[in-house]
Amino acid sequence: MARIDLDLAHAYKPNPRQDSDYALLPLKMSFRDGGAYALLGPSGCGKTTMLNIISGLLTPSQGTVTFDGRDVTHLSPQARNIAQVFQFPVVYDTMTVAENLAFPLRNRGLGAERIRQRVGQIAEMLDLSGQLDQRAAGLSADAKQKISLGRGLVREDVSAVLFDEPLTVIDPHLKWQLRRKLKQIHHELKLTLIYVTHDQVEALTFADEVVVMTRGRAVQVGTADQLFERPQHTFVGHFIGSPGMNFLPSRCADGRLWVGDHALELPPDKAALLNQAGEFVLGVRPEYVEPAAQGDPGAVPVRVAQVQDIGTHWLLSGRLGEHLIKARLDPETCAPAVGATVWWRLLGPHTCYYKNEELLA
Repeated sequence: MARIDLDLAHAYKPNPRQDSDYALLPLKMSFRDGGAYALLGPSGCGKTTMLNIISGLLTPSQGTVTFDGRDVTHLSPQARNIAQVFQFPVVYDTMTVAENLAFPLRNRGLGAERIRQRVGQIAEMLDLSGQLDQRAAGLSADAKQKISLGRGLVREDVSAVLFDEPLTVIDPHLKWQLRRKLKQIHHELKLTLIYVTHDQVEALTFADEVVVMTRGRAVQVGTADQLFERPQHTFVGHFIGSPGMNFLPSRCADGRLWVGDHALELPPDKAALLNQAGEFVLGVRPEYVEPAAQGDPGAVPVRVAQVQDIGTHWLLSGRLGEHLIKARLDPETCAPAVGATVWWRLLGPHTCYYKNEELLA
């Protein structure tokens, strides 16, 4: 395993001059030895570019990659001792499952008994023990991808194991099982794992820390709790959560927060911060929008536009002027009728405030 440090930027075109010319904007980032990380973001945000730079499949146009303080920027994946698992299965169809799993170990000259033990250990972790003698050609796409995962995990001396959306071809129920398996394998083997995905559930259930990316920029690195409770960037608030965070243009004057024509009472410490901000954006998650009494100093009147029974909760959409606000309410709460005017509390300990897309301290 290795600690991985990045200090780089990457553009696929020569002489980049503006942010849009970069696939990865300048960044500094570290992945600790033995950590489990996810690179999370929409298609085209730069996460696969970052993964390929870490693996050595791509050389950054600027900056360096170091493993345990050693500059590996121009070294091949083999020289970096990297294992990488791709989106679609890469297996040898003419070999058995056992031979596929053993292949990386045989290439490194390990003894037959040690190979047998390690193949058996990884096969048991991935529920492949009963298929070790089967040829890969006759297996389903699910099973072949499990072989690819196993080949990535089978080496004990690897610097890091990199996963590029490895569960794309996997059946949805098996995805859930494999996410748990990968978490278990990480705890047992203590490998450095970096996992690329656009699926927030995969990222938040697999990783100890998630790197949220957008437009070539890593906008926040944190635990699931940190990303949900205190998004450092409006994109994180929007992307994490279902539905994402509510955002309302706001301003502060005379110690009061104004959302449209509605004034809300602010605690003195918040008023001092926001008075200096001018115009900003209020962010509050649907989970923290609560019913309130009429005239509540932290609440606004909202006209109910939609009521959905999700089973575990009510999902309500309401209009405040031209702005749509979503609220998740307890299923035992009596849901208001569409068209009714209700009061929802927006201000509380979980409310966030943003200026130029970034969280105000």
